[in-house]
Amino acid sequence: MKKTFLFLALASIAITSCRKDDVEELAPEVSIETQNSYDNEAAQKFLETHAFDSKGNLKDYVATDTTLVKLASLSPITLPSGVIYVVRPGAQPSPGTNIAGSDILRLMSTSVTYIATNTDSKIAFTSPYVFKNTIAGSGIPEVDPAYFNVKQSVLDNATGDLAKQRGFYEIEGFKEALQKFKAFNIPDESNYNLQGAIIVPSRAAFARDAHFNYSGISFKDRSFVFSFQVYKNTPR
Repeated sequence: MKKTFLFLALASIAITSCRKDDVEELAPEVSIETQNSYDNEAAQKFLETHAFDSKGNLKDYVATDTTLVKLASLSPITLPSGVIYVVRPGAQPSPGTNIAGSDILRLMSTSVTYIATNTDSKIAFTSPYVFKNTIAGSGIPEVDPAYFNVKQSVLDNATGDLAKQRGFYEIEGFKEALQKFKAFNIPDESNYNLQGAIIVPSRAAFARDAHFNYSGISFKDRSFVFSFQVYKNTPR
């Protein structure tokens, strides 16, 4: 009997030890300047290691796959804010309509948020978390997303000072870069063909500021990567 208890005790210790090993250690907070440099380097690495598939979804770039062209080879443009956008060739509306920052959008997208970290002297995006995915979800565009432009009525009806500010809801870098594209004018039921990608470093997202609870996790120091198609835009 004593041997049985001893065995169980040892097994319990072993299991507890394994569980501790399985828990991902949180990366220590670094200075804003260091985080910004991590974001920049991780974004450049993402451009080198990802490509569009035949529908514009982002996937890992494989050099031996001759059908793929890595994002870095598609003339990505970096804005002064640090936001990077990539126009997907042959996937733009013609003529299309200009997008204003106050527009009501019908947006088909897949977006993932990451933290840029330095692990063993290797800087890269880690801890991916899906922010939005209308393709795998409803299959129809998202209408008037607050992270692009929050309704004025939401701000007017908010009770706290933070919730009355646009920056509490909007991802500024995404809003900025999306206006470099044009919108289609197609029905919600149309099959998608994503038109580009936008990489928003944390400083152009929520940085370390308080933000609306979109998904139950903190977006502190998190960058965002969007692949998207603007089905339609309507002036507000």
